[in-house]
Amino acid sequence: MGVIFAINHGIWTGASVFCIITKLITTENQVQGNCPESEMKFKCDNDATCKRQMTKPSSNGLLTGRCVNFNATHKTCEIKGWCPAEIDEIQPNPMMEVQNFTIFIKNSIRFPRFNFTKGNFLPNINSSYIKQCNFDFESNMYCPIFKVGDVIRFAQQDFTTLAKKGGVIGIKIAWVCDLDKADDACKPAYSFTRLDAMSEKTTVSPGYNFRYAKYFKMENGTEYRTLLKAYAIRFDVLVNGDAGRFDMIPTLINMVAAFTSVGVGTVLCDIILLNFLKGADQYKAKKFEEVSDSHIQSTASLYRTRNHSQLSIKPDEKFSTDSGAFSIERYS
Repeated sequence: MGVIFAINHGIWTGASVFCIITKLITTENQVQGNCPESEMKFKCDNDATCKRQMTKPSSNGLLTGRCVNFNATHKTCEIKGWCPAEIDEIQPNPMMEVQNFTIFIKNSIRFPRFNFTKGNFLPNINSSYIKQCNFDFESNMYCPIFKVGDVIRFAQQDFTTLAKKGGVIGIKIAWVCDLDKADDACKPAYSFTRLDAMSEKTTVSPGYNFRYAKYFKMENGTEYRTLLKAYAIRFDVLVNGDAGRFDMIPTLINMVAAFTSVGVGTVLCDIILLNFLKGADQYKAKKFEEVSDSHIQSTASLYRTRNHSQLSIKPDEKFSTDSGAFSIERYS
């Protein structure tokens, strides 16, 4: 999208991002040349002071190393750049009427896997409803028109502070859709949060601001510009979606994988084969071995005589009790 700026309070728009300017510091008719620095940290008494300041990168231009008059009371280091230098210490009052602005959001989402597309204009939204609704969490949860003051309040922020220093607010649109239900059941859910919460805790660069310039030329060809420092509330529209539809094949695959992973698959297969199939008797014959009572008794008797079975070698055999080995008496 294109970018739109206004000399006074205005709106900057972009792809899924837009800014509402609440305060402007304007420096008009700047031309290229030499002039005194406007910031008091570059206050000086002589050129030696300014030469020591030349390594500092935070000036409004290139420091020349000279100490010149800023006004009738004090001197500052001279810079080479756009003059006069910007003075941002004088803060104008913010435009408090911004909280009454409204935001109209048109959003749609597509799930290509299911060939499903849905927009945030629900069937009950018509032209007469749009003209009189404003979003709220009680009776107008799906109204696509948002009052700026309400959005700031929903994000648990103070509008006056944001208007003075600027900030970044996220408007989140979540689509969680069960596509086994009717299409009308797929509805957006809105939430609001501050995205630059850490910037309000720092004194280095609190809030949100940016600079831009408009360039002009005089009749003699000399270029001049108007520099604007804008404090703004930036809105980021963040969209996410999740959709699902029941499918038998993936369900069976997942169930088999789950049963196999815990060893249940073998047990279930045995239960089915032994009880519900026509060839259950054949499978049972292969799976199990039938043992008679006489076979069990003979097996038990075999185990009972195991420790005495070696006696059949010779009657005079001797046994050792320490290692389990035995010796055979030698006959001549």
